[in-house]
Amino acid sequence: MIGVFDSGEGGLSVLKEITRLLPTEKYIYYSDNAYCPYGEKTPEFIQNRTRAITDTLLEKGADIIVVACNTATAAAISVLRAEYPSVKFIGMEPAVKPAALGTVSGTIGVLATAGTLKGSKYLKTKESVDDHVNVVEHVGRGFVELVEEGKFSGPEVESVVSASLKPLLETGADIIVLGCTHYPFLVDAMKDVAGPGIKFIDPAPAVARQLVHVMAETGLLTAAGAEEAFSRADGDLPESPDVQLVSSGDMTPLTRLYGLIYK
Repeated sequence: MIGVFDSGEGGLSVLKEITRLLPTEKYIYYSDNAYCPYGEKTPEFIQNRTRAITDTLLEKGADIIVVACNTATAAAISVLRAEYPSVKFIGMEPAVKPAALGTVSGTIGVLATAGTLKGSKYLKTKESVDDHVNVVEHVGRGFVELVEEGKFSGPEVESVVSASLKPLLETGADIIVLGCTHYPFLVDAMKDVAGPGIKFIDPAPAVARQLVHVMAETGLLTAAGAEEAFSRADGDLPESPDVQLVSSGDMTPLTRLYGLIYK
């Protein structure tokens, strides 16, 4: 069984891409929405929450765990790997490198939470980018709350998205990296604000591929199974994947968004 967790419902954007590649696996998805958002929480708080979530996922039979949250990855994944050495954890990483390789203007934008932008993992990745590429950042203020409330379009969404996206566009950024798993659910609104010629990069497909690699390396998936999974990259989502939904808070936003994905 594959365990996936996030501070809330955003990690469903990652689960979606994983189930595309591995439609017959069993899953458990944990939304920590009683404590969402994580963006302004202390690393110690996030570490304590992720320990509790990891224990729950393992008790329910998870064989491998995807930390489908950029902020939790930044604050806690090294701690989890040290404290649960027998468990494989797959984390998130903002797609700064592919954005740097793909920019034409020489400027890329990163939309993320404050916690992600302060994290050592992100800072190391940013430092590895070619000096000729300008990396500009902005916190997506209010983005997580919109997704948790099930708001994906309309005047309020446009206003919130514009406030964080336009400062990046004004620097000349032609590629925007989505550094939070909630943000892909607002990408249509972002495209409306940005207009043509701006590319948005969602790291979820790359995380799904990494999961397949690790599962093959650890014997949770055969080589043939991995090859078959990669062949589904552009395929349809499964209609009814075997997913158990768990939440630390109200189940309503979780089941609502899940139902929109797997119609």
